[in-house]
Amino acid sequence: MNKSEEINELATALAKAQGSITNATKSSANPFFKSKYADLAEVINTVKPVFSEHGLSVTQLPAYENGLVSVETVLMHSSGQWLSSTISSPVAKQDAQGVGSTITYCRRYGLAAVAGIAQEDDDGNSSVGKPPAKAVVATEKNLADIREKLAQTDISEVDLCQKVRIEKLADLELSRVKGCLDYITEAGAKVA
Repeated sequence: MNKSEEINELATALAKAQGSITNATKSSANPFFKSKYADLAEVINTVKPVFSEHGLSVTQLPAYENGLVSVETVLMHSSGQWLSSTISSPVAKQDAQGVGSTITYCRRYGLAAVAGIAQEDDDGNSSVGKPPAKAVVATEKNLADIREKLAQTDISEVDLCQKVRIEKLADLELSRVKGCLDYITEAGAKVA
């Protein structure tokens, strides 16, 4: 994190703004994995009006180098005080769409972090002290089907794992198998 020499006025304004900001609603759907999330526009629409009321503004500066996207989020106050933080992520697919998608992802999470908000959580268990249910992982047959489909495309297993944010294919949840197969079919068709 970087900051101006003084941040007392910014900190006061941010504390007041955070008292009025609600979490971003998950209103966008990911058709491949049948999940919902708050997109960048929702996070901006949640934060911007409240920040404006308190003399706060945000700018986000993307950069791309060696397969890594970085977005610096700068929070500024009308007094001239500021602070900034940078989030970075590897790009799964090395093309304009992959870079753009990763920039959007980093912007969404960078803005939410600096504003102190979260996407509203579908999992109410954590708030009532119940541990979340353990996910059922894909079967060996499911993994073999995915690997066979991957072999017919330019998509690597590593690329797929980055796309679905898992460390290795064996960690894939059973509920996400169909979404992965659909993604491989659609993305592979674009490459062919």
